[in-house]
Amino acid sequence: MLDNLFTPTHLIIILVIALLIFGPRKLPELGKGLGEGLRGFKDGIKSGPSDATKQENTAAKTDATPATQAK
Repeated sequence: MLDNLFTPTHLIIILVIALLIFGPRKLPELGKGLGEGLRGFKDGIKSGPSDATKQENTAAKTDATPATQAK
């Protein structure tokens, strides 16, 4: 049943429906946002959970450092 889901005819129909719903001006913005979201998701998966906690700790330290120096 799902074998022929992504045939060119189906993709054209989906594109026409998306154009009708969002309009030609909003569609490129939606595509850009979707691409950036997927790129961020892939980068998050590649970096792993240990890298994310290291980045959060580094960001917290750099945010706190200028505040202590200003006092």
